[in-house]
Order: sequence, then C-alpha cells, then structure tokens
Amino acid sequence: MPLKIGNRHFAPGVFGTFATVIVMAGLVSLGFWQLRRAEEKQALLATLAEGQKTTAILTAANAASLPRYQRVTVSGRYVSTQQVLLDNLPSSTGKPGYHVLTPFVLADGAVLLVDRGWVPVGPDRSALPEIGVDETPRELGGVLDGVPQPGMRMGSPEIPATWPKVLNFPERAELTAVYGERLLEPVLLLDSNAGDGFERLWAARFGFDPRRHVGYAIQWFGLGLALLAIYVIVNLKRTEPAKGNQE
Repeated sequence: MPLKIGNRHFAPGVFGTFATVIVMAGLVSLGFWQLRRAEEKQALLATLAEGQKTTAILTAANAASLPRYQRVTVSGRYVSTQQVLLDNLPSSTGKPGYHVLTPFVLADGAVLLVDRGWVPVGPDRSALPEIGVDETPRELGGVLDGVPQPGMRMGSPEIPATWPKVLNFPERAELTAVYGERLLEPVLLLDSNAGDGFERLWAARFGFDPRRHVGYAIQWFGLGLALLAIYVIVNLKRTEPAKGNQE
C-alpha cells in the first residue's frame, strides 16, 4: 500500500522489497557474526593473559581441565622413535617445513605431545630432517595449546606406516589412532629457551584481533544502512499534481 509523505509517495515494488529484505538480513547477520567473533577473540586474549600468571604442574589427572595457554611444567621422558612431523606449516618467515611433535611419557604412562618447534624441509622431501632427542627423564616447561587446524579440511589424512609419520593437519582421532587412548588432550608448546628444540617463535593463533572484527562489523552494518537509504530514495517519488489543480 503506497504511503504518502507530503508531496511524495512511497510505493516500493514487491520484488524490490523482497530482494532488499534478503540482502539486508544477510548484511546484518554478517555484522553480528563479526561481533561474536570479536567477543570470542577477546575471551581468548583474556585466557592467554590469565594462563601466564601462574605455572601449573601438569599430570594425567588435570590435563583435560587446564585451560588453553596455561603455562605448565611436566615430568617424564621423550620417545624419540615415535615422532610426528606436521606438514604444511611454514616458518616465521614463510619458509616451508614441519613442526616436530614428540611424545613425552609421564610416570603413569600417559602421553603428552610436545611441539619442539619448526624445522625446514630438505632439498628432497624423501629425506626427512634429523629430529632425534635424548630420552633421559627430565622436566619440561611450556604453554598448552592444540594441534594447528586448517582453514578448510579436505578429507582425512593418510597415516603412514613408518616413523616419523608425516601428517597434514591431523585431527584428535588420527593422533589417538597413532598413540592410543593414553594420549592427553593438549599439546605442549616447548619453551623457547629449552633444549632439544628447533625454531620456536610462539604466538597465539588468533587470526584477526578483536578490533579488526569490530571494524568489519561496522562495515557490514554500514552497507546495510546504505542499502536501506538507497531503497527509500529509489522508491520515494514526487507526487504529480492533478491536471485539474494546475493553473
């Protein structure tokens, strides 16, 4: 039904209104999604800051309850013969290579995967890097995290039969299949000053920071407002005076 406003009338078409509503809903939805992502990233930053305040002693009993980015110490020994190389993980300067995951066995037999850092690929990928490590019992320090996750996953990786196993973004199920049910949930990012490690320039994997997400949200909401303004301007037309009223 047309709406008369002064000497103008607002009479949008059905198709134009329907299309505008659909696009507006999408833009507003994207804006709120970005705000939710900002809240999630802010919560991760708070978790990171909180985890650095104290150092917990990691055991099989408390491993599942400790938060991500918690600083911990743990006692046990490495198993050099059962290591994993995480493929497609570049260095801090973008060079191709692997992250070395080494199982660390606690006194009760539980297994914690320790990310000992990044190593480069050789001239030939068939020649894997030397990643051996002493199995003498020791205490390690580091920060808890998870295995790196891809932006998009295409199927399940094939698990090689030989060691070290080269895996491409394995999921928890694949790692459990390799190490058994005694595998603990988190991964320990080995302290950068600890021995028996490689390149370790750890940084929280947040992607965009919260402010970037808020900025994107404002852009989506702004596009929505612009679309609404265009919709109103296009459909608000001047009312032509009747011929009988013209002088």
